Amino acid sequence: MSEDNDTDAAGRSSAEKTKAALIEAGLRLFGEKGFAATSTREIAAEAKANIGSIAYHFGGKGELRDACAAHIVETIARVADPVLAAMPPPTDRAAAEAQLRIATERMAGFLVAAPEMSSFVQFILREIHHPGRAFDILYAGLVEKVHRRLCAVWAVASGDDAESEATKIAVFTMIGQTVYFRIAREAVLRRMGWREIGAAEAGLITATVLENALAALAAHRERKP
Repeated sequence: MSEDNDTDAAGRSSAEKTKAALIEAGLRLFGEKGFAATSTREIAAEAKANIGSIAYHFGGKGELRDACAAHIVETIARVADPVLAAMPPPTDRAAAEAQLRIATERMAGFLVAAPEMSSFVQFILREIHHPGRAFDILYAGLVEKVHRRLCAVWAVASGDDAESEATKIAVFTMIGQTVYFRIAREAVLRRMGWREIGAAEAGLITATVLENALAALAAHRERKP
């Protein structure tokens, strides 16, 4: 099987466009129906691609699943890495708190407002409930990496150890309250009376998440001897 090398306005070849379409279809269908319940025929139809293109580009359905996980890691890394790379390891509480503010605002804004996060979150939740090779990719490239970095910053800001249970739970809580607005999006929209979560709504959510994170940090400091 071969594909022509025509390129689109973004400079992508036909092969690159097909791969991207298959990953997008895989993310949505695997997230909605689960891996076992999704057929290669459905994925190909969703991507408007030849069914043989899955084997050609990825090797099979399982490898496509892994590619979907890698795509999530790479996409979120493009948002998180520039922020993390621009922040040197904090040496004092003020610097650490400033970094937490920046990281929380960027993370919340992306998780809540980015359109692609809808299929990302559904896919991730499926993999968490049925962990396998794709979950390993997500965990190593995203969960552990981001969580460990935020734990290091939280530790300096709070005066606690980066690998303590208290620090790990605090950071999971900070991330979790943001993720809720994506997981329970429809419930949030209905209860808030919003038609969508646009820039203004995302700003309100982000401000509250940041306020909660800073309040938790202050409370943690007060509890320390």
